[in-house]
Amino acid sequence: MRLKQTGDLIDAHEFPATTEELIEAYGDQTIELPNGTARLGTVLSRAGAETYTDAEDARSALLCGLGHEAIGRRYYSDRDAYATGEEGPQQVSF
Repeated sequence: MRLKQTGDLIDAHEFPATTEELIEAYGDQTIELPNGTARLGTVLSRAGAETYTDAEDARSALLCGLGHEAIGRRYYSDRDAYATGEEGPQQVSF
């Protein structure tokens, strides 16, 4: 997933920064998701009171705080079921 403009805002912010500072600066920004939208402030507030040392830490918190609306098709797997007669991989015991 790409954060586009939201990622650019976070990258341009001066770090270290707290969750509260980021919410105050960008909390009203809307993040476009595959299945809806989310406010940056709402998403970051899920992380609680944190201090981020750099933009990568803040971006990680943002990605972790996104809900199921960010993942596209829920419960989808691109792994096909085994065809009739196939048994699949053998189990390994460690």
